[in-house]
Amino acid sequence: MGIEVVVEGLTKSFGKQNIWQDVTLTLPAGEVSVMLGPSGTGKTVFLKSLVGLLKPERGRVLVNGVDMVRGSERAIYETRKLFGLMFQDGALFGSMTLFDNIAFPLREHTKKKESEIRRIVMERMEIVGLLGAEEKLPGEISGGMRKRAGLARALVLDPQIILIDEPDSGLDPVRTAYISQLLIDLNAQIDATMLIVTHNLDIAATVPDNMGMLFLRKLVTFGPREVLLTSDEPVVSQFLAGRKEGPIGMSEEKDAATLAAEQLNGSPLGDEPRVVVPQLEPSPGMPERRAVLRRRERVLAMMGQLPEGARAAIAQSYGQTGTGPAVSVNGGAVR
Repeated sequence: MGIEVVVEGLTKSFGKQNIWQDVTLTLPAGEVSVMLGPSGTGKTVFLKSLVGLLKPERGRVLVNGVDMVRGSERAIYETRKLFGLMFQDGALFGSMTLFDNIAFPLREHTKKKESEIRRIVMERMEIVGLLGAEEKLPGEISGGMRKRAGLARALVLDPQIILIDEPDSGLDPVRTAYISQLLIDLNAQIDATMLIVTHNLDIAATVPDNMGMLFLRKLVTFGPREVLLTSDEPVVSQFLAGRKEGPIGMSEEKDAATLAAEQLNGSPLGDEPRVVVPQLEPSPGMPERRAVLRRRERVLAMMGQLPEGARAAIAQSYGQTGTGPAVSVNGGAVR
């Protein structure tokens, strides 16, 4: 099973530019989480901070008792082996075949024999649907195949935490749908903790168990997917609806006068009906996601702390399954 990642009061700046501050959240073990946010809000910086590639000025990232911010270099190095990181562009070596790209972490960090390396690489290539492309170079394949090769490389060391940066960038909607299903199938097979950074609304709506959003150098929210998908926060509503009206501007947040003018002109700022679409399920033949039951128990235990819209969406979702305990919403019960 994956490992819980606890983030406490994380603050990161580059010089005088504050990227985000006081970010606190927990990535539940074995569940799939998504971090949303407009371009330039520091989502990739957040990923790199979790794995210890960047050093925030304040706060902690606790993984198996090791602080990835302030721990010893040796402890951080060893704990980093628990992570698999899929970069936005795949980060493949252009002069290496796909096989050698995917084998690279095994050759670099283990003493396994080539026969064992070949077995592992071929297994991972099969998982991501790349069998038969072992001898191709990155420049000879599509962007979607490069993404999958990057994912296969992230898997070869059997990570318990997988960080995925913009899996949809450069992909058309069809390939994005394939990647989304692949991520769910992957979670079903290896039960790893996963965090996906994206601004793709289709991935955000259908893939994760939990969702968060970065904006204005802060974490707007993080929790069960239903909380963000039903949120009436103006920035969340604007982002999910893909509207021009709202706090998000072209380069930065809008000023108060612009927002007031939009409201005066009757521009909608979040009064549309919100529909929580079903989460993707594993493909036929895949095992059930073990995270589903763990998440259900966790979410039902925190129902009293959630906003009304999220409670209603959770009740409807679990009520339709016909299994498990009743879910209480405003004194009523849905089974």
